[in-house]
Amino acid sequence: MEEMDRAIVAALALDGRLSYTDLAEQVGLSVSAVHQRVRRLEKRGVITGYTAQVSHAAVGLPLTAFVAIRPFDPSQPDDAPDRLAHLPEIQSCYSVAGEDSYLLLVRVASPVDLERLLQEIRSAANVTTRTTVALSIPYENRPPKVRDGQG
Repeated sequence: MEEMDRAIVAALALDGRLSYTDLAEQVGLSVSAVHQRVRRLEKRGVITGYTAQVSHAAVGLPLTAFVAIRPFDPSQPDDAPDRLAHLPEIQSCYSVAGEDSYLLLVRVASPVDLERLLQEIRSAANVTTRTTVALSIPYENRPPKVRDGQG
């Protein structure tokens, strides 16, 4: 990835709502050149979307937990992500190395809701779970450091 593209990605990672005019001013290109580069970065899959950062507590989901899952029977198909995709409380699903197969990031309203969700996860995916509840979140969703020579 060229240095100018890295600068564009870094600026948008910090503020995805930047107008093309403001972005062009920040990186020192014309508005049309920035627009072309952003479209090219989107087509290449470098920029995959734009989202709003939401306060989970403000929308009624103050409890964050990490749920490690492991199949009861490792010889069965590895389809847990598909079996769990219908559960909106699961914000992210990561395939991991080690004893567990996946690590789920979940957001719920209360411990009772977490207990209900864990039961749904166990029965839907035929897995065991190990749960860690987050007490506080000093930071998350930090923008990536765009490195030289990547991409």
